[in-house]
Amino acid sequence: MGPLNGLKVIELAGIGPGPMAAMLLADMGATVLRIDRTEPSNLGVAKPIKYDLLLRNRRSLPLDLKQPAAVKLVLDLVSHSDILIEGFRPGVAERLGLGPQTCLERNPRLIYGRVTGWGQTGPMAKEVGHDLNYIALTGALHAIGRAGQPSSPPINLVGDFGGGAHYLVIGILAALHSLKSTGQGQIIDAAIVDGVASMMTSSYGNFAAGIINNDHGTNFLDSGAPFYDVYQCLDNLWISLAAVEAKFYAQALRVLDLEELLDDQWNRENWSFAKEKISARFKSRTREEWCCLFQNVDACVAPVLTLDEATQNLHLKERNVYSKIDGVIQPMPAPRFSRTPLDIPKPFQPWTTEQADQILGPWLDKAAIAAAVKDCKI
Repeated sequence: MGPLNGLKVIELAGIGPGPMAAMLLADMGATVLRIDRTEPSNLGVAKPIKYDLLLRNRRSLPLDLKQPAAVKLVLDLVSHSDILIEGFRPGVAERLGLGPQTCLERNPRLIYGRVTGWGQTGPMAKEVGHDLNYIALTGALHAIGRAGQPSSPPINLVGDFGGGAHYLVIGILAALHSLKSTGQGQIIDAAIVDGVASMMTSSYGNFAAGIINNDHGTNFLDSGAPFYDVYQCLDNLWISLAAVEAKFYAQALRVLDLEELLDDQWNRENWSFAKEKISARFKSRTREEWCCLFQNVDACVAPVLTLDEATQNLHLKERNVYSKIDGVIQPMPAPRFSRTPLDIPKPFQPWTTEQADQILGPWLDKAAIAAAVKDCKI
């Protein structure tokens, strides 16, 4: 199932963007084998494996990559793979004997995907860091904040998953397209700082044009504008208003009975006054009452839902955006394909020696599997 059915991927265990990228490929039909550590590690926040949803749709193989037999096995798998994903600091894969040059010698058609925070080169390449650090360096974090408040961390959506995992997958798919005409694989250096900077392209254009500035909460997309913000309702729940276009703002103000504010939509000097008026009006009714009033109105209004509320939303339920798998509600794969629909995700399945033939079958023959089980003690 899925448009990537038939692709074979090796994932060297990591956290954040690497597993997310592997999940996306697996969701779209690729066969992904995760090379796990043999001993428990501090890879992220500890939780039962059933809740580590980024690991879905694949099997694992626990290996001690400090052992030559384990490295040989991975290289044997690489010889029959289309893609490898690793998220180590620069130089680590090379020291393990699994660097891109070694892997490409074994398989010249391999797409070798590397995802890091700072990139493979540059003075900070080997420094430690996490999502917040990467988006801080690129200007993205500073752009997110309210007036008089410090920058607000947007969890790890912007760096790890937006600038890291998704740009890695874009690179992998582009490299696969190139492979069709060149017959040659290649190395992808997916740096989170590169990806986040790329996502900020529009913002840098607006900054150069003088449309936005560096002051928190004074710009049209950072809570400075009255037509693009969240507002508290009578029941202390929140609602979002994103009426950037005048025609949508006009409809929103009509429902709010504040049509006199329309002519000053882009007059920044009046934004504070308009926000006070809109805020007071939203506080006069509950969120549900406002949702009813705005129903079928082109005003760009939507409730601010919690994680559990989102799973019960009528629109999202109609589209089957969420489903319960192994007792855990989780988002379904995206995007959607007309001819090669995506399968329902399967929970992560740890390694079992009894299933070695099934797990390693896409890569190795029975004799090679038996030898691997014996030599690597798996």
